[in-house]
Amino acid sequence: VNALLHHCKGSLSGIGGVARPGIVHRIDKDTSGLLVVAKSDVAHHGLSEQFAAHGSDGRLTRRYVALVWGAPDRPRGVIDASIARSRHNRTRMAISQGPTSRRAVTHYALMEVFRDETGVPIASLIELELETGRTHQIRVHLAHIGHPVLGDPVYGSGFKSSARRLNEKAQAALAALDRQALHA
Repeated sequence: VNALLHHCKGSLSGIGGVARPGIVHRIDKDTSGLLVVAKSDVAHHGLSEQFAAHGSDGRLTRRYVALVWGAPDRPRGVIDASIARSRHNRTRMAISQGPTSRRAVTHYALMEVFRDETGVPIASLIELELETGRTHQIRVHLAHIGHPVLGDPVYGSGFKSSARRLNEKAQAALAALDRQALHA
């Protein structure tokens, strides 16, 4: 916010107030990428409408790329699984069919598979497109299908030992990244 205020010198939308001036949407902490910011209240309203429609009107597409553990069985797919706050850990989200769950849909396309010397998939680069926008949606969905995002300490912690299967250079790169390998 401070960087935005300095760069735009007071020309941001006031809709978010002092805490979120011009900020139209959010991305997860430790996810890199594009963040849309509105410079006027009119733009803020229009952009907020587009994000609220989740792309159903064709005006907005939200795409991500991620490095995930393993490789999905199919080169393309749709993960349609409702999400709610975890009953066991309030800081996490979880797949749920309960009364508080909300529909969540993620489309994915396999871009590249990285294999070990025996040909077994270690990791994959995938492109994702959100049909809905729920908290931690991509990370929860990918963990649900058994391919959590590399470096995700919340939903991919069970895959820490998989990092030993990476070559030395890849292990160093993952350690240096120090966050989940997810980019908006």
